Amino acid sequence: MTTILLIINVFVTIALIGVILIQRSEGGGLGIGSGQGMGSFMSGRGTANLLTRATAILAGMFMVLCLALAYLNQGAAGHHAGDSILATPPSASTALPENPAPDFPAGKPSK
Repeated sequence: MTTILLIINVFVTIALIGVILIQRSEGGGLGIGSGQGMGSFMSGRGTANLLTRATAILAGMFMVLCLALAYLNQGAAGHHAGDSILATPPSASTALPENPAPDFPAGKPSK
C-alpha cells in the first residue's frame, strides 16, 4: 500500500511542478503590478483559470498523500509511538572511543 501511494505521490509531484512551470507570470505576486488596479484582483476570470484550478487540486492531492504516507509509516523505523530519538542512548557501534589510536603506517619512519 505504501509503495502504491509513494508512486502516486511522485506522479502528482511531477505534475504539480509541470503545472506551476507552465503558468504565465503576471508581473508580480497576487496580481500586483499588472496595471489593472484592485478591481481585477481575485476576479472571476483569474480564479477560474484552468491552470489555477489544476494547481489547487494537485496541491491538495499532494498534501493528502504526504499525510497518508506519514501516517502509514509512523512505526516503520522501529521506534514505538511516543518515543523520542533523544531518549535512547547511542549504541556501542555509533559511540566514539575515548582515546582513538592514531593511524600510522607500519614500518620505520623515513628521515
